[in-house]
Amino acid sequence: MFEQLSELVNQFGNDAVVNNNAVPNEQNQAVLSEANSSIMDGLKGMVANGNVSDLVGLFQGNTAIDSSNPVVQQLTQKFSGNLGQKFGLSNEASSGVAASLIPKVLGSLIGNAKDPNHKGFEVSDIINAISNGQGNSGLMDAISNYGGQLGLDQNGDGKVGMDDAIAAVSNKSGGLGGMLGKLFGK
Repeated sequence: MFEQLSELVNQFGNDAVVNNNAVPNEQNQAVLSEANSSIMDGLKGMVANGNVSDLVGLFQGNTAIDSSNPVVQQLTQKFSGNLGQKFGLSNEASSGVAASLIPKVLGSLIGNAKDPNHKGFEVSDIINAISNGQGNSGLMDAISNYGGQLGLDQNGDGKVGMDDAIAAVSNKSGGLGGMLGKLFGK
């Protein structure tokens, strides 16, 4: 997951960082590394603080991956602040770099993870990476909170829990993989 994120940051960082006169050339690689760290740390922070609803919306594609998206806003602010603090970039330069880079990287990351033909990007890898390997717990919380809205309530009791997961596993309509696929829009 870290390698894939780094590849995307480097891919989209050419215009936002390398070809940007506001970023000194000797700082290009450090700024790109900071983008990678800011994204991962920001996503981990959202999970740690219980902000799973915005992340679920991001993975489902229910919200645009642009400046109106709460996840994009948080990550852009984090990265922009880090650029000013660590590299002495002006507020305008920091905001411009972050606003140009974050939505493109997140959009591509989510798009690649949801594309079954794109190997190397998996939603489960992203979840495990941002939840410090505690993906199952956070995932079950997300399923419990949002699964009913997604049609994951297998037994019709108004709640999504382990009994629904068991029913999904024994169900012929895609099993647990189908249930998780519904959650993340696959």
